[in-house]
Amino acid sequence: MRLNVSPVLGGPLGQRLSAKIVGVLAVFLLVALGSIGATLWLSWQQEGGAAAINDAGSLRMRVTRLALDLQLSGQDGARADALRRDMVNYEVILQRLRRGDPARPLLVPRQADIQQALNQVERQWREQLKPVLLNALTRPGDNAAEAARFAERVALYVEDINTFVSGMEAYNARNTDYLRLLQLLLASMAVVGTVALIYLMLLIVLRPLDKLHQGIRQLAAGDYSVRVPVETDDEFGQVSTGFNLMAACLSESHATLEERVRGKTASLQQKNQELALLYEITSFCNQSQPLEALCKGFLARVMRAFDADGGAVRLTDYGQGMVFVVADDGLPEGLLRDEHCLKVGDCLCGEAAAKAESRVENMRGLPDKQCSREGFRVVSAFPVSTQNRTLGIFNLHFRQARILLPQQVRQLEMLGQHLAVAIENLRLAAKERELAVLEERNLVAQGLHDSIAQGLSFLNLQTQIMRQALDSGDPGLVDDTLALFEAGVKESYDDVRELLNNFRSKLSESLSQAVSSLLDKFRKQTGLRVELRSTGASAPLMPEQQLQILFILQEALSNVRKHAEASQVTVSLSDDGEVFVLSVLDNGVGFDLDTVRNKGDGHFGLSIMQERAQRAGLQLDIESTPEAGTLVSLLLPRARRMAA
Repeated sequence: MRLNVSPVLGGPLGQRLSAKIVGVLAVFLLVALGSIGATLWLSWQQEGGAAAINDAGSLRMRVTRLALDLQLSGQDGARADALRRDMVNYEVILQRLRRGDPARPLLVPRQADIQQALNQVERQWREQLKPVLLNALTRPGDNAAEAARFAERVALYVEDINTFVSGMEAYNARNTDYLRLLQLLLASMAVVGTVALIYLMLLIVLRPLDKLHQGIRQLAAGDYSVRVPVETDDEFGQVSTGFNLMAACLSESHATLEERVRGKTASLQQKNQELALLYEITSFCNQSQPLEALCKGFLARVMRAFDADGGAVRLTDYGQGMVFVVADDGLPEGLLRDEHCLKVGDCLCGEAAAKAESRVENMRGLPDKQCSREGFRVVSAFPVSTQNRTLGIFNLHFRQARILLPQQVRQLEMLGQHLAVAIENLRLAAKERELAVLEERNLVAQGLHDSIAQGLSFLNLQTQIMRQALDSGDPGLVDDTLALFEAGVKESYDDVRELLNNFRSKLSESLSQAVSSLLDKFRKQTGLRVELRSTGASAPLMPEQQLQILFILQEALSNVRKHAEASQVTVSLSDDGEVFVLSVLDNGVGFDLDTVRNKGDGHFGLSIMQERAQRAGLQLDIESTPEAGTLVSLLLPRARRMAA
């Protein structure tokens, strides 16, 4: 089941949880800013009104001072100057009340009755009081009459100022009430807003989150049927939808888990069976056994693994273009008799051999085929081939309908490759044995030529001399010839016995022990003094190398016996891990190597020793000087050494 959930930030803006939270907070912010702005405006009005009340109240004191300055200005010139300054200051205050002063701040409320009262104060000053003061200043002298008239007008003027101040005080009082009301409203809004935010957080965040948490706990407890309600289209709604889909997937997975585990187990068992069969076939094919036993054992194991009712292994003779049965099991006699030998390309088996491909045929649609008449429902053929060539095929016959899966076909093809490799190894081993026999025959022929054939030729010559001596009646010549004849027979007998010993040579012990045994026999046969020196020790050589070394040593000792006329022989074995050395040194008459090579080495077996040395990877060196003995050395470097 596939999850298909839209991104968390997707959907219309009004449906987003973030948009809801930001919207609510924005409303509260705007209301709070409006309330705070109103309180700031009211407090600024209060502050400006208080300054205006202060200045307006000072007008009463200043107008009283003007009256006093006017009364004393006729008696004192300094009072006249003070009167002028006070008049200027008075008008500055009136102008400030009219214009306001943001720096203080100072502001007269713009309410109509307050503005009318301010206008009345300014008009009374301009029309009633200021002209009197100006008239007194322009006519110095006794200003008692002007002061009296000014005092009468000041009383009325102060009433106007009181009206103006009272209006501003009433206005400030109302603003104070408004400010307190706004403060109470802000406090109420703080309480209501906090409660509303808590409720909204509970409604749109905490409650959905708690439902999700409960669902997760139930899911963790193993209740895969749990679902959470999707009540909104916001992020929590999408998360709830995703949770429900996840729970559905887990429920489905848990419901099918046993089936899937069973399927996986069956698959692993199948793979284990395939590996076990492959290991069994590989181990069996690596055993040394005849071709027929190899094919029969292979066929029996494959038939058992695939429950086949019959089978055969067929090899191809490309020279005759025929496919013949090498091994069979479970096939009727009639089928074997008719299809024991098929032409390449005939029938299912011949076609599979010709094309070197696997074939699986349902015989129900082929009633005329011999396999179908014998009751087989399915017949299959698989190539027995290596990478380079196809050797044949093997068949599996089924009496019941059977479907071979592609992986089974591939497995059978792989098994056929292992059988082909084993057959090729048998053929290569047979060819190697045949080649070894041919090489050994050649060496035996050379040995016979070097020893027995030449001895018989010598005896034939002595026979002719004997006949001539008998015909001439010369008893002395007869005796001499008979002595030579007896010596030749004895030497030929020794050569035959030596060849037989060579043929019987085998490595039932180590090389040094075999050399020691050979020297003991040589010592008893010839009566010569023989010394064996052995130094160093390393890993043993391959049996083939050891056997060739023994053969070369036997040939060297044979040359000593027949030609050297020596009284002492020293054989040395040295092996330091880098170079193996075998040397045979005698104190005999020696010979000239160049002369022997020019005349041929029939009497010394040098070619036999050289061929054996080459077969074993040895280096043969011969040093000889007439009347100074002979040294035969065998060297085996580490690079050519084959460890046993």
